[in-house]
Formats: sequence, structure tokens, C-alpha cells
Amino acid sequence: MSSQTIDAPTAAALERQGAPRYGEDGGFHQELRARVRTWLESSGMPPRGLPAMYWKTAFLFLWLGTSYVLLVFAAQVAWQAVLLAVSLGLAIAGIGFNVQHDGSHGSYSTRPGINRLMARSLDLLGGSSFVWQRKHNLLHHTWPNVEGVDDDIDSGSLARLSPGQPRRFYHRLQHLYMWPLYCFLAVKWQLFDDFATVVTGRMSGRPFPRPRGSELVVFLGGKLVFYGLAFALPLLLHPGWRVIGVYLLVSAVAGLTLSVVFQLAHCVPEAETGPAHGSWAERQVRSSVDFARGNRLLGWYVGGLNLQIEHHLFPQLCHLHYAGMAPLVEATCGEFGVRYAAHPTFRSAVAAHFRQLRALGRAA
Repeated sequence: MSSQTIDAPTAAALERQGAPRYGEDGGFHQELRARVRTWLESSGMPPRGLPAMYWKTAFLFLWLGTSYVLLVFAAQVAWQAVLLAVSLGLAIAGIGFNVQHDGSHGSYSTRPGINRLMARSLDLLGGSSFVWQRKHNLLHHTWPNVEGVDDDIDSGSLARLSPGQPRRFYHRLQHLYMWPLYCFLAVKWQLFDDFATVVTGRMSGRPFPRPRGSELVVFLGGKLVFYGLAFALPLLLHPGWRVIGVYLLVSAVAGLTLSVVFQLAHCVPEAETGPAHGSWAERQVRSSVDFARGNRLLGWYVGGLNLQIEHHLFPQLCHLHYAGMAPLVEATCGEFGVRYAAHPTFRSAVAAHFRQLRALGRAA
């Protein structure tokens, strides 16, 4: 049962480029893995390839397809288009949280080919599974909240998300202006970020390997299919201004939903940021915060990403296991003196993110 998502040669290469080196584990990670393995065996469930995931995937794609077809071919008045656009945006985020995310980590299925297929659902949604794998799986999951390595906390000068980042005068208002800007996350990914990364061969100031061969075909093919579904087909049936307006609304809903869920787990006062200290497993716990652990509907929709501590420790376990193993993880952290933080509700987590943005935006 593997938990880390980076191989030793890749880690060594990144460390030579300035990424931090972790200390010895001290028994915490080894004991935690043993306990989770025992728990999993006693449950009788496989680590991945659960039938419930296939049913969940079918539902999410049915939701996505129905929303899209009704929006493009059936919506006649503005209120219908707005409701269907919101539904489509939420379905896109739901597939990202559940299907693409698990597939990218190899936690969806026991078969690598199925995992790759599920991961590439991101390409059909306008993103890039190739870019995501390195940005998220390798950099973020290995060095979460480490400045200059984790691209998720690098917003350029737009926001200050870590104490070590330079402060601009306008950051004192970031707790207000960042919320509407989150709506543009999907547009930024779909139209700019992936291309900029591949063309420049850089991410967070570090070399980024460009896609080649079949990966390049998937990258370009996915973009073309997405642009066809988002723009070309709707333009055959609707005026251009309406197509652009609906696209922006769908993307705003998806972008805001994706941004908030990820920010609540890592950009809150309890989450450790800055230089990495201690072992890899300790950093995963200290840089992540769970929220709304008792909200089963929210947990279902966000693919267990409200349980980020469990996810970061065991990214190659299907997210359907996270809720059951969370008490065991928390207890083990307590025994080893590793701080485990969780917000009781979604609302309290949103408030914590607001406080963090405000605190980081203030003058030192």
C-alpha cells in the first residue's frame, strides 16, 4: 500500500534544483501505514477498484451529459439557460473532484489503463492531465505549501498565500477580491495556463518537461474536443454573445467550486506553510486541514477532499475509504504528537480561509 506519489530519482533531481529534503520518519509513517493496512484488511474492501466508484462515475457523467444536452439543444429562455449552466459547472467540478482526481493518483482502479482513462477526463473538460500530473501529484503532494515548489500557492503577485511571499499594497484587500477571482480559475486553465506551461517549459520557475508523442496528441486533442463542445457546436445554434456568456457562467461556477474546496484544505491559519520541517508524512498532516467531516453529502460530492489529511497521506487509496479511516489517522497523529487539525463545518472552514487571506494581506 504505497502512499508517496514520487519516485526517488525524481525527488533527487528536484532536490538538486532547490526543493527541500525531508528528515527521517521516526516511526510515525510506518506505524500509520501498518494500522491503515490492518483496518483495510479487516473491512474486506480492496484499496481501489470499488464498484461504488463505477456507479458514482456513471451518475456524474449522466449529470454532465444531461446538463450539456439540455443547455445546448433545449433551453429556450434565460432562466433555463442559467440553471442548466450552473448545473453543468457543478457537474464539471464533481467529475474533477471524483473521477479525474482518483484516476490521476491511480486510486480509481486496480488497472493502470482505466486510471489513465479516468485521469484524461480532465482533457475533455478543458484542462490537461499531463500538466496536472506533475503540478498536483508530484509538486503539490510532495512539497505541499512549500514556497517556490508547490505551484498551488504561487499566484504571481495577485495574492499573498504564504508568509514568505512578498506583500503588495493591494494585498490588504485580497480577502475581498480573491473570491470573485476564483471564478476565473477554469477559464485561466482552459485558455492560458496549460499552453503557457507547455510552451515555456517552466512551472513555478522550474523546468517542466513538455509532452511528446501520444501525450502531445492527448494534450492537443483534448483541447480541440473541449473547444468544439464549448464553442463550435453551440455557435451553430446560438448567437456568439450568448455562447460566450454561458461559457463564462459555467466556468465561473466550476472555478469557484474547485478553488474554494482546495483552498479550505491548505490556505487556512492551521495549515503549515513555508519551509518543510520533519518527515514527509508529518508535513502532509501539518500542511493540510480537514473540514466538515460529518457532512456525508458534501464529502460525496467533493470526492473526499474535505478529508485532505487522509488524502495526502494515502493518495493511492480510493477516496471512498477516507471517512472510515479518519478516526484512526487522527488517533495515530495524537499518539506521535503530530498536530491534526479539522474544521467542524464547511462554513467554519470558509471563515478560516477568509481570516487567512486577511492576515497574509496585512502589513507585517
